[in-house]
Amino acid sequence: MTNAPTDILHATHSALRKNGYAELTMQDIADETDLSKASIHYHYDCKHDLLVAFLDHLYERFTARIEDPDGESPSERLRSLVDTVVTDRPENSAFQTALLEIKAQSPYDDAFRERLRRFDDTFAAAAREIVAEGVAEGAFRDDVDPDAVASFLTTYVNGAQVRYVSVGHPLEVSAAEVHAYIDETVLAESDPAPGESATPPPERADTGGSSE
Repeated sequence: MTNAPTDILHATHSALRKNGYAELTMQDIADETDLSKASIHYHYDCKHDLLVAFLDHLYERFTARIEDPDGESPSERLRSLVDTVVTDRPENSAFQTALLEIKAQSPYDDAFRERLRRFDDTFAAAAREIVAEGVAEGAFRDDVDPDAVASFLTTYVNGAQVRYVSVGHPLEVSAAEVHAYIDETVLAESDPAPGESATPPPERADTGGSSE
């Protein structure tokens, strides 16, 4: 037995990929389902109401994706959190472009802005929690401000997504750059980045004798 509202939300995803935000119509969404346009209007009065519900749907998926970042240490979990948002993107670039179009409407649309803010707030809260944990454990520098780092990372991942959609800047490069920020700004000296030794190797004794 199908669930019409869920089917409509999935159809909205497909229709946005094909048509973008500006050109999207309720008929485009109906064409992606076995439902009629009138049936979609039964559940959602207009395209705007449907897109608000679609953002709620995306938010539920987003929170599930970032709920438990991989990694044993705070630094590994922080990198994993960033990678999940920046590089682990199941949606294609056409869908990302459509989302950027929706974001561009948020300054003029309270419902869009409220829902987009939830994405930022949730990501920032997750980053803040990991950074605070890392500071408490001594894995991160004791002068690191979890709020400041969370704010920076939230701004950065948003910018990485916009840069990818607008000029094609590779997401993997953006992720590598933010990893470098974590290594250089957040990590305590005694907490190595993945693949690095916690302490430098001992200097080898000079066994070749003096050249003088």
